[in-house]
Amino acid sequence: MSKLTPFHLAIEVRDIAEARNFYGELLDCTEGRSDEHWVDFDFFGHQLVCHYSGSYPGSGTARSSNPVDGHQVPVPHFGVVLEMNSWRALADRLQAAEVQFLIEPHVRFAGQPGEQATLFFLDPSGNALEFKAFAELDTQLFAT
Repeated sequence: MSKLTPFHLAIEVRDIAEARNFYGELLDCTEGRSDEHWVDFDFFGHQLVCHYSGSYPGSGTARSSNPVDGHQVPVPHFGVVLEMNSWRALADRLQAAEVQFLIEPHVRFAGQPGEQATLFFLDPSGNALEFKAFAELDTQLFAT
């Protein structure tokens, strides 16, 4: 596996203060540069920019999904692959905060190549997030 470099992702949000609370407080992402209409976050080593928009993903438009290992996975979605201990700590923090999951924390593809812990939830603006972890990241991330 080659050395990974940080990605940059810009998403729409319905409220900057709400995004600061969700990404900064709940997900513990450090805030970077910001303006009245946008804010940067250190999203687990990647650059996530939340841009205020009058319309936003959760504003009533239908969400697509695809079946994956018995669950309907929302499309589009984004997230991060964490180490297993970090994934468990995040899952515990989200459950303690009573976050409503689209897909509860669980292990998918159990006993198969690519076995992974995963969970899905929405941010306050309706953006779908997935966090996952592998017991053996180097060999399982791209296993077929």
